[in-house]
Amino acid sequence: MNLRTRYDSATAALEAPFAIVDLDAFRANAADLVRRARGKPIRVASKSVRCRALLAETLAMDGFAGIMAFTLPEALWLAEERADDDILVAYPTADATALARLAADPHALATVTVMVDSPDHLELLDRVVPTASGAPVRVCIDIDAGYRAFGGRLRVGARRSPVHSPAKAAELAERIERHPSLHLVGLMAYESQIAGVGDAQPGNPVRARAIRIMQSRSRIELARRRAAIVRAVRTVRPDLEFVNGGGTGSVEKTTAERAVTEIAAGSGLYQPHLFDHYSNFRGMPAALFALPVVRRPGPGVVTCLGGGYLASGPADRLRLPLPYLPEGLSYDSHEGAGEVQTPLLGTAADGLGVGDRVWFRHTKAGELCERFAELHLVEGGTLVRTVPTYRGEGRTFL
Repeated sequence: MNLRTRYDSATAALEAPFAIVDLDAFRANAADLVRRARGKPIRVASKSVRCRALLAETLAMDGFAGIMAFTLPEALWLAEERADDDILVAYPTADATALARLAADPHALATVTVMVDSPDHLELLDRVVPTASGAPVRVCIDIDAGYRAFGGRLRVGARRSPVHSPAKAAELAERIERHPSLHLVGLMAYESQIAGVGDAQPGNPVRARAIRIMQSRSRIELARRRAAIVRAVRTVRPDLEFVNGGGTGSVEKTTAERAVTEIAAGSGLYQPHLFDHYSNFRGMPAALFALPVVRRPGPGVVTCLGGGYLASGPADRLRLPLPYLPEGLSYDSHEGAGEVQTPLLGTAADGLGVGDRVWFRHTKAGELCERFAELHLVEGGTLVRTVPTYRGEGRTFL
């Protein structure tokens, strides 16, 4: 039974649009991430999953430990259910209300770590968190993992932290040490230019080679700088609990660094199409959504209901969902993926009738869950259960 037939059969009782997760593919992807991490624990990036049931399933597998949350309110919500989990908030927060809740909750103070990268964050924490509130707030320093060349004239990587050098990191660590309400527990550096950029993009071998060269040089530079930063910060705080790095696209590269104690990953569980073009791994598409065919405007054309589920990032065609099954469908360049309808072109359209389904893959992982309240979990050829996404539980953190 081919994939399309299996998915259609398992979900025959459902009305599209809806989203599924293929548990066989999901678990195979998880196992491959663990293999690539080579013994170092993987902290699950919750923004790439956005479903508590699947976060729990992942964390029950050997090789996974801890959550990397994307907002503090989300982390506090997750901490209510997961009593023993270590939750790192991957991005700085200016949410005074959530920080006050954190300071007033002994359990959250013991399990949630917030991100800082400047004295401004420390001043905000000082204003919001009483000095005598009890246990200190756990904090992690976010390090700039971007690659700089030609004297800084070339910069590649996400614009995140202003902390780039060992001296800057140690200086911020010393500032944290002077705050009795704060406790420095970790360092994080996300190398987006390696972990989030495929090095085997089809159709442009010159660009692919340029990406590989950039990533190779960036990886060497970052490994040396990250090790130096860890040494510098440990002179201030010798008992750091963790040094987090990497992402789905760089797992086996980041884990090779001795200074890194844990890996972050999440997108590789669902394997959205943004992660299809890497030379170092091949994931299995696990998260899909189905749209119904509602029109047949003419030969070689069908129109689906909905579909305008664009991903965040630069405004390019890569942000469009990918028509997946049946093979051989593409967008009308004048319409793309529409808010209410999406025309699809190709010879495969002639084999589809009104009421049939077209299966799509989202560009990014967890963003799919902002469009659907439920994920239908398919195992083999059977729909085994349905679980709520964050949105289905009434939670939209961003």
